[in-house]
Amino acid sequence: MEHQMIKSLCRTLTAITLGVAVVATAHAARLGDIATFSGVRSNPLVGYGLVVGLGNTGDQTTQTPFTSQALKNMLTQLGVTVPAGTNMQLKNVAAVMVTADLPPFAGPGQELDVTVSSVGNAKSLRGGTLLMTPLKGADGNIYALAQGNVLAPGISAGAAGSSVQVNQTSAARIPNGAIIERTVPSELARGGEIELELKRADFNTALRTMNAVNQAFGSNVASALNSRTIKLQAPVDASAKVAFLARIQDLDVTPGRETPRVVINSRTGSVVMNSNVTLKSAAIAHGSLSVVIDSNPIVSQPNAFSGGQTAVVPNADISVQEGSGVLHTISESASLRQVVDALNRLGATPTDLMAILEALKSAGALNAELEII
Repeated sequence: MEHQMIKSLCRTLTAITLGVAVVATAHAARLGDIATFSGVRSNPLVGYGLVVGLGNTGDQTTQTPFTSQALKNMLTQLGVTVPAGTNMQLKNVAAVMVTADLPPFAGPGQELDVTVSSVGNAKSLRGGTLLMTPLKGADGNIYALAQGNVLAPGISAGAAGSSVQVNQTSAARIPNGAIIERTVPSELARGGEIELELKRADFNTALRTMNAVNQAFGSNVASALNSRTIKLQAPVDASAKVAFLARIQDLDVTPGRETPRVVINSRTGSVVMNSNVTLKSAAIAHGSLSVVIDSNPIVSQPNAFSGGQTAVVPNADISVQEGSGVLHTISESASLRQVVDALNRLGATPTDLMAILEALKSAGALNAELEII
């Protein structure tokens, strides 16, 4: 009987230990998802080109002279001479900007997806073909060449003064539309050292990252320089270095607590808050003021044989109404759900909610940073 009680107690302790372990690692994140290695980054590319083969939806060259100039220069390079003073009335050519991202460690011959965007007043790029366009980096060197049939997701049509458009027609994509011609030199580690950069600066996350790396590899492998950067002692051999960085990426680290933040988009009326936003007890009186202007013109009719003319006299009725500003009390809220429930009870629109959140922040009742975009 005593033996069975001991076994039961051991199972209970084991279950409690596992439960604590699960709770402790419930919010752990893969280090490769919250941090990047210094020097491992993409590089933007941009180029100017021409899209041809459009069905009378290209640039109006009288308003976009750079399209005609670019076409003349291209024809000259191909051995075609355009007489001076020729007015090229083209409707199936559009000037475009071509953009792409050159990924790290990409080699010559690899392909990239490119985005083609109209520069002039082209109505649609649908069905067009991008002619060979050099893509340059920030240093002015050519790193890729783009060419191919564009894929525009939108469609537009018009007739008799009416038109309809679905999605965007002046921008398109070319899957695998560029070929890399030159690589960007990148040194992954200098002298056996490489820096690990957190995507969100936080001293707690940096400390936990350093401890996790040192626990897995040794006490002198990682050292935190600041709230974002952790210096790593990497192997010198290339193969060993890749294996070392792969293990670093797979480490589990619990990030530090997010800063309470409320993001307000004044253009769209969106209000977004993270899970750490809390409220203190406060009282809110929120009312609305509406002004109604009603136009009631009066027709003035003169007497018979008076020689007068009928006239319309403007007349407007203006009324001002102020909504009830009942004082609402909100209790202290320790979770996001309680915050949302408290704000929903006010019955405010998103526009009114922006003003309420700003007032709560000024009154010290909102524990969060306000970010207006």
